[in-house]
Amino acid sequence: MTQHNGTRFTPKEMIAKLISFDTVSRNSNLKLIEFLEDYLDGWGVSHSRVENEDGTKANLLATVGPADTPGGIVLSGHTDVVPVDGQEWTADPFTLREIDGKLLGRGTCDMKSFFAIALALVPDFLAKDMSVPIHFALSYDEEIGCLGVRPLIDQAVRHLPKPSVVIVGEPTDMNVVNAHKSIYAFRTDVRGLEAHSSATHEGVNAVMIAAELIHFISDLADEMKATGDPTGRFDPPYTSVHVGPIEGGMALNIIPKDCSFQWEFRSLPGQDTDEILNRVNVFAKTLLPRMHAVSKDTYIETVPGAFVPPLVPENGSPGETLVLKLAEQNSTLAVSYGTEAGLFQLADIPTVICGPGSILQAHKPDEYVLVSQVDACERFMRRLIDYVHS
Repeated sequence: MTQHNGTRFTPKEMIAKLISFDTVSRNSNLKLIEFLEDYLDGWGVSHSRVENEDGTKANLLATVGPADTPGGIVLSGHTDVVPVDGQEWTADPFTLREIDGKLLGRGTCDMKSFFAIALALVPDFLAKDMSVPIHFALSYDEEIGCLGVRPLIDQAVRHLPKPSVVIVGEPTDMNVVNAHKSIYAFRTDVRGLEAHSSATHEGVNAVMIAAELIHFISDLADEMKATGDPTGRFDPPYTSVHVGPIEGGMALNIIPKDCSFQWEFRSLPGQDTDEILNRVNVFAKTLLPRMHAVSKDTYIETVPGAFVPPLVPENGSPGETLVLKLAEQNSTLAVSYGTEAGLFQLADIPTVICGPGSILQAHKPDEYVLVSQVDACERFMRRLIDYVHS
């Protein structure tokens, strides 16, 4: 057995270390990646980076065990966290605190604890001969559209010997999730015509045109609610439609020339995902004649933003069966939030979601994961250790 002189961390110590890196998506994650590379080097674990275009961020793929053996387990997690700006934290968000059975800090729940626990157990994985490998797939910019995991999959994960399953460690209270909705995001731009507000007939009010579009999208949202989900697995049990930021206009006495708004829908697996956008575009065309009657330079344009594919159930797959056994669960759940799981599934790798913490604590001030969840995840990982040594 090869001897290593790597640094040992308990799961809590590794969580504290990873939380200490401010990896809000607008920042670089390289210091966290460099720390993990040094840690893995100490244990003789092979790893590689997949960097973004300007080299300010990186994904990390590492393999513990026999790298050339198929049937490995991919443990996937994102290194970025959401901002803390404007939130009322009771202490430094990037210093781990333990209070009343909770570990507080940005990223404790979403989702550094999952891979911190697994990484802390690397020495235990290495302690005996492994029959199948464990692959760590850590990505950047998940919180702004699963950006980093796409090149990570394309440039690295696709070239692994065929894994048996990907486990995405988003917070599920250590339940096994085999389905989630897709996310389709858009920005709609309305170009009108400026004029003095006393001469409304001389201008095209971009804000009011946008308001008509938003009202139409709101009606679509109500229609989706009424249609519902026959499986009853999702909460909410329908395709949700939502309008977010909107901006337009310069002054009250100027007819607004421009207005833009962002919107999204989160679709149930199996739904016709073209329907909503097509209907919005058709409605937009009905507004154009009125706009063009004043100025031919007016327009409405909707451009796609982030897209996250759904996770479609693969009931009874060997990968799902294995993770249910590791989690000591008898059934699977569905969730409404999006993850990189669907992207792994598109790469033809069976994928499920299972991780410590509750999504209800994610993105909030004083974000936390229960110590009991950390302990449950450690037990999960130790069962995984037994499996890969079998």
